[in-house]
Amino acid sequence: MQAALLLGTNGSWMLGVVGAVVGGLIVLAVFVSIGKSKQAALKQASDAVLEEARRSGQTIVKNAEVDAKAEHIRRLEQFNKETAETRVDLKEAEKRLDKREDNLEKKLDTLNVKERNIEQLETKLADRTHKLTAKEEEIASTLEKQQEHLTRISGMSAEEAKQLLLFNLQSEVEHESAALVDRLLTEAKDTAATKARDVILTAIQRYAAEHTCDSTVSTVDIPSDDMKGRVIGREGRNIRAFEKATGVDVIVDDTPGVVVVSAFDPVRREVARAALERLIQDGRIHPARIEELVEDTRKEIERDIIDTGKKAAVEANVSGLHRKQIDLLGRLRYRTSYGQNVLQHSIEVAYLCQIMADELGLDGRVARRCGLLHDVGKAVDHEVEGGHPQIGADICKRFNERPEVLNAIAGHHGDVDPISPYCVLAMAADAISASRPGSRRESLERYIQRLQQMEEIATTCSGVRQAYAIQAGRELRVMVDCNKVNDAQATKIARDIAKRVEEEITYPGEVKVTVLRELRAVHIAH
Repeated sequence: MQAALLLGTNGSWMLGVVGAVVGGLIVLAVFVSIGKSKQAALKQASDAVLEEARRSGQTIVKNAEVDAKAEHIRRLEQFNKETAETRVDLKEAEKRLDKREDNLEKKLDTLNVKERNIEQLETKLADRTHKLTAKEEEIASTLEKQQEHLTRISGMSAEEAKQLLLFNLQSEVEHESAALVDRLLTEAKDTAATKARDVILTAIQRYAAEHTCDSTVSTVDIPSDDMKGRVIGREGRNIRAFEKATGVDVIVDDTPGVVVVSAFDPVRREVARAALERLIQDGRIHPARIEELVEDTRKEIERDIIDTGKKAAVEANVSGLHRKQIDLLGRLRYRTSYGQNVLQHSIEVAYLCQIMADELGLDGRVARRCGLLHDVGKAVDHEVEGGHPQIGADICKRFNERPEVLNAIAGHHGDVDPISPYCVLAMAADAISASRPGSRRESLERYIQRLQQMEEIATTCSGVRQAYAIQAGRELRVMVDCNKVNDAQATKIARDIAKRVEEEITYPGEVKVTVLRELRAVHIAH
């Protein structure tokens, strides 16, 4: 029973072992089956990937081939296009070269034709020269024969021959005298410039004159006596406030409709006049309003002074002036002398100085500057002690004016000795302008009379056909008969006419006498 029990126990164990082994084999078989299934699936997936990669590679290769063919076609087309353009350019260049070659051939043909023409002309000229030489020899021979024949048949007496000789001698002497005058005039031109300058400067100094009077008052119209009373104010307070603000004297008398403003300072007087007119127009006349209007008017006048000075410098063509000099020039607008406005007088003197400087061969720019600034001291001569020439020179010296300009300013009334011709020019121009206020030109009757007198002097000379005074009487154009007057006699006639004009006529500047001797040969071809 124990054996049976033991056998039963062992049998169960064996069964268990066998069952375990069988179970393990079954599990192993299952795992092997699953592994094979996975291996088959992996192989199938790898085959699919390989197939997809193969198809993708073929697609890429095909696309690359297509792109390569397209690039090849594009480059081929570009090459063909560039080749065509190059061919067109070459054809155009070839055409231009052909055209240039044709032009060169035409020019060469033209040159050949001209060369042949020149050769023909040279041949004709040589023939003509030869013929002229032969004719000259023939004419000389004929003249010689005629002289011999005239000598044989003349039969002149001694007295007749003497008269003929004297007549020929007189003609020769006149010719030689005219030639001598021409030669002496030519020699004199080398040294005449300096002497003529001294003579003219000495002569124009005789015009010197001085100013005689200045204007120191201005009048303002008053529309009514009531307005005059308002200007005066209660117990004269408005007049006192006005005089204190402007620094002028206001004279109110019994003269109806007029108030007189008096002051030696022309700018101050002008400020007072303009301010009083504005007060009358405004109607609000009281001390506060007076001070306000006077200040506004003074600022406006100062601006006008600067603008006027600049315009004067531009009109006189003088540059590089200091602002103070421009201010002083503007102030001269309100200054009068000998009935003249000093600023207009200064501009005119600048103009006259330039004219005379140009006539004398001097620097017109320096002369203009001297003329414009010569009276600049008059702008402040009521404030500074001394004469206006020295005051003006001292002012301009501060602004580095040239010594010639300073000397002209200080010496234009003869207070100092001239160191240059510009001082004498300023003296003369100042005297010319100041001595004729309101009139700068001669009358029309005197002008016409002077031109007629010049023409009459010229026409009285022997051999003169016509005479014309031109360029406002500065040139006398004389036409002579070429058959009666030769070149040497024409020079003598010009000198004689110029001398008579100097002696018999009073004229400004100089007169140029031009004698024209002309031979005109005219024949009409039918």
